[in-house]
Amino acid sequence: MSAVPRRWPFIQWVVRCIALLPFAQMAASLVTFWPRSAAGSLADPPLKLKTAIPELASCAQLVIVTTKSWDDVTATVQRYERTPAEGSNWRRLGHPFPAIIGQRGLAWGIGLHGTGQPGEPEKREGDKKAPAGVFPFGDVFGTARPEQVRFLRLPYRQVTPTTEAVDDPRSRYYNQVVDRRSVSHPDWVSSESMLQVGGRYRLGVIIEHNAAAYPGFGSCIFFHVWDPSYPGTTGCTAISYDHLVRLLRWLNPKKNPLIVQLPSSEYGELKQRWGLP
Repeated sequence: MSAVPRRWPFIQWVVRCIALLPFAQMAASLVTFWPRSAAGSLADPPLKLKTAIPELASCAQLVIVTTKSWDDVTATVQRYERTPAEGSNWRRLGHPFPAIIGQRGLAWGIGLHGTGQPGEPEKREGDKKAPAGVFPFGDVFGTARPEQVRFLRLPYRQVTPTTEAVDDPRSRYYNQVVDRRSVSHPDWVSSESMLQVGGRYRLGVIIEHNAAAYPGFGSCIFFHVWDPSYPGTTGCTAISYDHLVRLLRWLNPKKNPLIVQLPSSEYGELKQRWGLP
């Protein structure tokens, strides 16, 4: 009889463990299905501006966007092209045309140029600044069916009611355009429904800023249709529909097209170093 009391605390401990098992399993499932925050998985990029950009050597199509200053919301766009036989000799294509950028101007983004320079503005999520620097183009997007835009040579994705641009820095899908239906466990609390934006996203192309998706350094930057009723964008670059169609007809992935966005003063300083036209 005296052995029973000695076993009783152990039995109580076993019963408690069994009772808590479902809660432990639940916690494990939350770890499995709730993505780790992006902020905890990627350190901030070092502040550095490259002296040379190797990708420019193989680039045969260049879109130059310049402003009068870091804070200017209006910009000028000029296309350039060259052939391998011409080496570094760029040829101006057509006339320059107007654009608008972020409501608060430009700030150094993260691209082929690196990140930026000390003492100059750096792009952050929600700052309403367009990214300055050198960037590749990504996919074209729009509301038209694929058969209606067969003139495109860049990859195209149709915007649907479930197409979202994820701008939540804690999401593993940060800085991505996704189809919500294809995501098993959406983990974002902030995104842009691209179809609801309306005419501005009738047609556009992704500017591959912050391709590594550093949390909080800016997301989902596009080159899209200009709506004159808006004084500026939230960080994109916008031009008229006709100019955009002309630009997208011209862009050829085989020619490694790039876009350069800079204030005129910085463009003048970097032109020779980077081999710009």
